[in-house]
Amino acid sequence: MRKALRWVLSLVVLIGTLSTAGAATAAQPDTTDIKDRLLAIPGVSLIEEKPYPDYRFFVLNFTQPVDHRHPGKGTFQQRITVLHKDTSRPTVFYTGGYNVSTTPSRREPTQIVDGNQVSMEYRFFTPSRPAPADWTKLDIWQAASDQHRIFKAFKKIYDKKWLSTGGSKGGMTATYYERFYPKDMDGVVAYVAPNDVVNKEDSAYDRFFAKVGTKECRDRLNAVQREALVRREPLKKKYAEFAAAENLTFTTIGSLDKAYEATVLDYVWGFWQYSLLADCDSDTIPKDAKAATDDEIWNSIDAISGFSAYADQGLEPYTPYYYQAGTQLGAPTIKFPHIEKKYIRYGYQPPRNFVPRDIKMKFQPHAMRDVDTWVRNNARHMLFVYGENDPWGAEPFHLGKKARDSYVFTAPGANHGARVAGLVESEKNLATARILKWAGVAPAAVQQDASKAKPLAKFDRKLDKRDVEREMTLRP
Repeated sequence: MRKALRWVLSLVVLIGTLSTAGAATAAQPDTTDIKDRLLAIPGVSLIEEKPYPDYRFFVLNFTQPVDHRHPGKGTFQQRITVLHKDTSRPTVFYTGGYNVSTTPSRREPTQIVDGNQVSMEYRFFTPSRPAPADWTKLDIWQAASDQHRIFKAFKKIYDKKWLSTGGSKGGMTATYYERFYPKDMDGVVAYVAPNDVVNKEDSAYDRFFAKVGTKECRDRLNAVQREALVRREPLKKKYAEFAAAENLTFTTIGSLDKAYEATVLDYVWGFWQYSLLADCDSDTIPKDAKAATDDEIWNSIDAISGFSAYADQGLEPYTPYYYQAGTQLGAPTIKFPHIEKKYIRYGYQPPRNFVPRDIKMKFQPHAMRDVDTWVRNNARHMLFVYGENDPWGAEPFHLGKKARDSYVFTAPGANHGARVAGLVESEKNLATARILKWAGVAPAAVQQDASKAKPLAKFDRKLDKRDVEREMTLRP
């Protein structure tokens, strides 16, 4: 009996010793400085660190294959940024689909979940462009694979939930990433993402412009646009003087005349993309176009569309976008029933006109159909937010019966800067609650009642700047 008791006591002591040893050797939080941890990721190098209260902000380079199908055939440096909060918080993966900003900023989902943010510059936007540039390697799958490699590398440090997000072309990018790598993210928040399923059928845009805003505002904008074409010759002289003063050239589009008409035809679209209905009453829009001076017409078109947009100097930074629009994304074509045909020489010009001729392009009509079909049938934890008065929302993403826990919401009166905060109260609460849930940080009260959902981080005037980015009109 004593022998058996001694055996039991010995076993207890042994178990206790093992338990203590296990506790002593259990994984502990990594106390290494976050910069050192980030720079220890293979392929990561530091460009600079910028201070911001309560955060660490890093601008980094990440080595990517030029071709993810053949990673041994060359690499390039892709610029990314990291807004570091804490490794115990969820992470938001953001891209605008263009260049990445090197100024600390926080996207709406990042504020909602009070998390970290990794932001990616889209491939082929300088300086994230391979040299020499093989433009055939600029497509939505290659870009999604860029995100996939970044996610896999950074997930080792930021091991909590991840959400992807982006606005406009960035919203499209987040959607394409989900289509090709659906197991990476725990949720997707895509803002104002166009969905041009059939590139040759754009009547949805014509219907949009026939009803958007009020008739009074539409008539006022249409009159200014028409008057700019009626006065083409005197205003072209002003354009030529402007171009000479600014050293603008027009080799890519072909002529100053083509650039002039393209700028004028962007006018109405540009207003609704960037402005609100109330802005129609501003001094920027002449009340009586026919009675307006040439300078008033010029200034209005320039303020909305920008006369440098279609010069070589305006087009060059966005060559990657126009290349994608002409090879996969599609581009809108609209009619102008308020302008007589004799005043329109070229119409809405195709993306081919905005890309240097030495870059070959061939449109792939299956690309957007594939994504649209996938979203309809496979969307899971996806939220699409559109603006009621945003032209790009005329062709939105739709959800089919097989979609799960996914939503499409439209912010009333909003433009291309539509946000969750601008949705009607019930939809705003639901969207915020789902974002918190997908990120794994929804408080118990929110899980029981979506009306209690609020962003976890306080609004920061500098960090959470919500202005619509001023981009050329025919860019989402």
